[in-house]
Amino acid sequence: MNPRRFLRGWRLSAAWLLLLVANGLFQFAALAQSTNLYFAGFEAAEGFDTQYTLIGQGEWTGTDVNGNGLVTNVFFNTTPQLPFGRQQAFVGYSALTNSEGTLNVWHPLNFDPVAAGLPIVTFSVTMAIYDSDPPTARDCFRWSVYNRESGGVRLFTLDFDNTTTNINYELDNDVFVPTGALFERDGEYDLVVTMNFADNLWSATLNDEPIVDSKKMTTTNSVLNLGDIDAVWVNRQVGVSGNNYMVFDNYSVTAEPYPFWLDVVERRSNGALLLRLSGEPGRNYAIDATTDFVDWVPRTTNSAGTDGRFDYLDTPATDYTRRFYRARLVP
Repeated sequence: MNPRRFLRGWRLSAAWLLLLVANGLFQFAALAQSTNLYFAGFEAAEGFDTQYTLIGQGEWTGTDVNGNGLVTNVFFNTTPQLPFGRQQAFVGYSALTNSEGTLNVWHPLNFDPVAAGLPIVTFSVTMAIYDSDPPTARDCFRWSVYNRESGGVRLFTLDFDNTTTNINYELDNDVFVPTGALFERDGEYDLVVTMNFADNLWSATLNDEPIVDSKKMTTTNSVLNLGDIDAVWVNRQVGVSGNNYMVFDNYSVTAEPYPFWLDVVERRSNGALLLRLSGEPGRNYAIDATTDFVDWVPRTTNSAGTDGRFDYLDTPATDYTRRFYRARLVP
């Protein structure tokens, strides 16, 4: 077994290495933990009312009084344990009142991932784009990520063009780049955007298929923190909007520490065990040991080097027939 591959596959926020010394059998287990920054299912039980716009409910805000709201039972209920009558949010459909022909709606997040020690942020949402009737005026629908600086600086955008059905991305250089992926009108999709604020990278999948891989969150050295993640409607022609619209549900934002893990580098002839921790450069990690999972003994605390690693030789391992280890991110 390749322990690194096993552990990395879980996108660890807490890594555990379990070692049975007696017969040389190495067993590994992983525990992933994440922090929920925000979730909305847009249900009545959460305080959302279909009689009103989304803006003004549940701390959602936006740039226009029109073009947003709540609907019921647009998505097929694929979760039998949940009752019917589920609500979703939408942007689009009704003409905007502003002169820019653009609507942004968002829930403030105001989060600094790196300072919080939770630099891996995941945004997920279920979405669908419904066509104009008649299909003569088709617009663009987007998900845009902003930092929390004054006024909010847009970091990047994922664009769904309802004229071409192309999916494009735009970095902060204002150039749209085709992903090569298409979407189907009226099709229901699960979008997941993963942002690594420590390494200035983001990726996206649609129904588990990669559409953007490891692009820069900022190309202009903008501050890397998270202000909000906006649902956006852009009229292709200002003042002429179609009645197309984007419906979305299960809007979720979570954060977790930079992934880290333990490798067994070498078991020496005297029984000492050499371990290697791999994580985020400059972060502090602790390694503890136990024989019973009740009493954990601190073995070392160290800072990962520029390559994100440090080694630890556990010489007392020679005194035990069973020895288990865990790694922890520490301040």
